[in-house]
Amino acid sequence: MSQIKRTRLSDGVYFSDVRDSRFKTMKISANIIVPLSEKTASANAVLCGVLSRSCKAYPDFTALSKKLSSLYGAELSANIRKIGDNQVLSLSVSGLDDRYALGGESIARELSVLLCGVIFKPNLQGEAFVSSEVEQEQRQLLDVIDSEFNDKRIYAVGQMVRNMCADEVFGMKRYGTAEKIKEVTPVSLYETWQNLLKTAVFEIMYIGDSSPEKAANVFGEAFSSVDRAPETAQTQVVLSAGEVKRVVEEMDVAQSKLVMGFRAGTALPDSDAYASMLMCAILGGTANSKLFCNVREKQSLCYYCSSQYDRNKGIMIIDSGVEGKNVEKLEAGIMKEIEDMKNGVISDFEISATKLALVNYFQSSNDTVSGIESWYCSQLTGSGYLSIEEMSKMIQSVTKEQIVAAAEKLTLDTVYLLKNK
Repeated sequence: MSQIKRTRLSDGVYFSDVRDSRFKTMKISANIIVPLSEKTASANAVLCGVLSRSCKAYPDFTALSKKLSSLYGAELSANIRKIGDNQVLSLSVSGLDDRYALGGESIARELSVLLCGVIFKPNLQGEAFVSSEVEQEQRQLLDVIDSEFNDKRIYAVGQMVRNMCADEVFGMKRYGTAEKIKEVTPVSLYETWQNLLKTAVFEIMYIGDSSPEKAANVFGEAFSSVDRAPETAQTQVVLSAGEVKRVVEEMDVAQSKLVMGFRAGTALPDSDAYASMLMCAILGGTANSKLFCNVREKQSLCYYCSSQYDRNKGIMIIDSGVEGKNVEKLEAGIMKEIEDMKNGVISDFEISATKLALVNYFQSSNDTVSGIESWYCSQLTGSGYLSIEEMSKMIQSVTKEQIVAAAEKLTLDTVYLLKNK
């Protein structure tokens, strides 16, 4: 299994490598971590996309594509995610591992130089980014917002989170708002870029079988000339809910969406979070879960019903698709399953089958370079990295008593209903 090694390159800059001989490819990602903020989230999201379009050495898409093709068909990609109260901007390059390069050259070094060029030497016009590239990325993000609005399941979950965490930065989308995206200019984006280089925490991730030193040296040299004052955000965790908030929204939809948000009473780095992970999976995370077997299959109260636990934020979300006439019955059925868990109505089969399902899911992350990278990137803002084996052992060691205790901590915070007009 894959083990990770992490070293410090500079103030707020860390390089982590995972050696694995099973793959012919490698992946290097620069993960830029900043506090999630209404003022900066949209500009940061636009910047992430713009940086992936070109750089000073390859000032347009065609030139950049030719360079990537010359490196055995390497790929450059960008991604934005929200982990707790942090926004994470990821720029990644993937390509052939050094062992398979025909001329003996170091592809890891070439890709690291290219990635550093994208981050530190972008395509600029004076002290501004290229307006056409900024406009293109703005359109891309606005299209993402439209697509999420059109997918009513995603939309409903987003609306529940927004209402549940209205007084917390976690209530924001990972890319901010459409209004703020439209306000970004080439000049303001230049200021955003300079601010990121100075204040963001950088977690560089290298997954491959060749020596990581060549890549680490490139990044170390690139950061050596940058004045750093990194900022970190501590995720606000609300342990219990107060009065239940109920939000109803009407829209032309064929299928109503009921989304319930719970405070789980624990979050990482607390060890209790692993019991909450297992509890949530038993409740609605697998094909053997209580919500699937009882609420959906036996009682036929909904089209789908599943639960997910955010271990960084300490909240559990149950989302479902339901006919309007069954909404009250569905909510009552969901609450009954939770009450049963609090009372210890959990079979040995449910526990063992769910543990096996989770461990199998963890192990599937180890089947690809991108899977390994995603596994460790999901832990970027934590107090350290757990390998797949370590996480599996944590889950396997959870007892029934701990699962019941995790269920007892659940408090209902927000109920959101999207229904037909």
